[in-house]
Amino acid sequence: MAESRTNKALSAIAIIGNLSNRHVYEYEDAEVRKIVKALREAVSAVEERFNAPKARAGARFKL
Repeated sequence: MAESRTNKALSAIAIIGNLSNRHVYEYEDAEVRKIVKALREAVSAVEERFNAPKARAGARFKL
């Protein structure tokens, strides 16, 4: 189960990375920082949940 879910998460991150194509998408540097910050915070929250299993999942991302 962990392998499947981790692979899904990695695929989703790769799809987000596709947004970096400036020929197709427009974005501000501040938006990139916000996306990367949200991803880092989500990974940190997962790490914390493994260290303190009773912790709850975080909020949804909104740009």
